[in-house]
Amino acid sequence: MGKGDKKSKRGKLWRGTHGVTRPKKKSTTNTKPADDKSES
Repeated sequence: MGKGDKKSKRGKLWRGTHGVTRPKKKSTTNTKPADDKSES
């Protein structure tokens, strides 16, 4: 569970890779601002 571990977050950071433990971007479901015009 250190730098050499491929599956741990520390290992991913050290290697510079991404995966389930360290995704490339944060998964945000609602990125666009809510449109008030459509609701009225």
